Parts: sequence; C-alpha cells; structure tokens
Amino acid sequence: MSNRVIIGLGSNIDAHLNLKRAVDLLQQNFRLLKRSSILRTAPVGITNQPDFYNTAILMETDLERNELSIRLKEMEDILGRNRSRPKFGPREIDLDILVWNDEIVDEDYYHRDFLQQLVSEITTA
Repeated sequence: MSNRVIIGLGSNIDAHLNLKRAVDLLQQNFRLLKRSSILRTAPVGITNQPDFYNTAILMETDLERNELSIRLKEMEDILGRNRSRPKFGPREIDLDILVWNDEIVDEDYYHRDFLQQLVSEITTA
C-alpha cells in the first residue's frame, strides 16, 4: 500500500546546499509529488544562531511510518547531521514526518505557523 506523506525539511548550516542535497536524496528513494517554497524562519529555543530555511515535500512511500522515520534519520546521517549538538541548536538538515495519509502527526505543526503554511501550500491546488 502506498502512503502519502508530507516531510518537513529544515537547515541553518549551508542551508540552500543541504536542502538541495536532501531533496535529491529523497527523490532517489521515494516518489516526490510536490514541493513547497522555502521559508526563512527565526530559530526556536536557542536564538543566537542563524535563521533556518524550511520547505516541505509531498511524497509517496511503501514504507510504514516507523520504517520511514528510521530511514529519514539514516538520511540525516548521510547528509552529515551532527547529533552531538543541543536539541534546538544549529543543524545541517532536519527531516520530519509532518503528515501521514492526511493526518497531522507532528505536534510542532500546531505551534509553528511556518509548518502550517508549508503544508497548506502543497495540499491546496
């Protein structure tokens, strides 16, 4: 069964390069259907770091949700994510499942306007 998923992507270290590399890697592994624009957002938590650049992708996968989560973490590692930094610190890439088969599955969606904007952009005609 194919699952329709919206992935949120974010970076504030070489952001444009890392977002491009992430999209390319996702495209090699999944069927990408649509991509949002890129939004620049202020960091949350630790504010003395560069702004983030965020985008979202609508894609299809035959993986189950937990399998996809593991695969996204592996992709972050491939793309050079340094997990020794603080949770809200700078990052090369962040890949999160926001929507799974039309159901919001990331609580950050309800607290971060930019996530709502990105999801809306790729789910409306």
